[in-house]
Amino acid sequence: MTDSDENGAPRRLKGKSQAMVVCFVLGLGSLVSWNSMLTVGDYYYKVFPNYHPSRVLTIAYQPFALGTMIILAHNESRINTRMRIITGYTLFFVSTFLVLVLDLATSGRGGIGPFIGLCVLSSSFGFADAIVQGGMVGDLSFMRPEFIQSFLAGDAASGALASALRLITKVGFEKSDNGLRKGAILFFAISTFLEFLCIILYAIYFPNLPIVKYYRSKAALEGSKTVSADLAAAGIHNETNQQRVGFEAKEQERLSNKQLFLQNIDYATDLFLIYALTLSIFPGFLYENTGSHQLGEWYPLVLITMYNIMDLISRYIPLIKCLKLESRKGLLIAVLSRFLLIPAFYFTAKYGGQGWMILLVSFLGLTNGYLTVCVLTVAPKGYKSPEQNALGNLLVLFLLGGIFAGVALDWLWLIGKSEGF
Repeated sequence: MTDSDENGAPRRLKGKSQAMVVCFVLGLGSLVSWNSMLTVGDYYYKVFPNYHPSRVLTIAYQPFALGTMIILAHNESRINTRMRIITGYTLFFVSTFLVLVLDLATSGRGGIGPFIGLCVLSSSFGFADAIVQGGMVGDLSFMRPEFIQSFLAGDAASGALASALRLITKVGFEKSDNGLRKGAILFFAISTFLEFLCIILYAIYFPNLPIVKYYRSKAALEGSKTVSADLAAAGIHNETNQQRVGFEAKEQERLSNKQLFLQNIDYATDLFLIYALTLSIFPGFLYENTGSHQLGEWYPLVLITMYNIMDLISRYIPLIKCLKLESRKGLLIAVLSRFLLIPAFYFTAKYGGQGWMILLVSFLGLTNGYLTVCVLTVAPKGYKSPEQNALGNLLVLFLLGGIFAGVALDWLWLIGKSEGF
């Protein structure tokens, strides 16, 4: 009898640790460019002081991410996942490099022309995000929950890395001419390299890991057509799948997207509400609505950094089984209770000190990361591989829908005011 783990995979399969590291790096690459753009917000507020850059760039980003994800979620079963994800990381690489080129070509000057160019590149980030996020979450949903967790931790790490680099470059370049600009250039140079690394890892290294080949072969036998190119890249062809993984090949019908949605409407709602709340506060409110404090221009950077650090830490908490929330009702209650943060942020910004605001932002990041991992690792359980792939895409669609709603709601903080609370 073959010794198997709780996911049904033979324990002898190698590559789990390597796959988790690669998933982390791929998660890092899926958001590092966008997080870099957000984190250098202080630079963009200096160059484009009248255009609300953190809010406008986010608005430019989200419609493309959401629109693209709607199309991809509807057609996920007919899309070559390998080409989809490689295309997404390539677009990230090219767009990040062009942000660098735009700044160098304009010598960091402001004006409507460069700002429009920046908005166009922000839109391309949104397009690439939908391609990569949905593809990766769908692909990893029929593998191990730890792989999704590592990918989502990489997402959060991109923000933490960007924040840490921003603080370091701000200190390093603070007294030099164009210090903010030099820091921004360094940011996007590092991001460009990371995007190139992701292309190499996903295209060459990841598909050849034994454990990845096992799960993709299993998915192919359960009727998934999206993994064919990845299996071919690993040297496995459909006619040899049965021999390699020991499964009985047979045609299996899968649930439709509508059926999957109806069975998981609570999980979809959870993700929508998690990100609608988070993006209604982060980052626009933190840059424009928290007023002046002792930390001065460091204040929004500290807030962004604390959010990103806690978001990263919290994505590892569900690895501790006794701390992982798996109850569907419990998840919904936890998600709805986060809306108490809205009046909390309002009154803290108006009456509280910077210490209380840092505490609130930390809690926002902590709950955002923790609940995201809980939902995306619990939801796919009990489905066949093609259904898990489809469900992963649907859940990312609602996640991006929540982000879009949050970005729109974020503008409400500006009503009736011209300065921070």
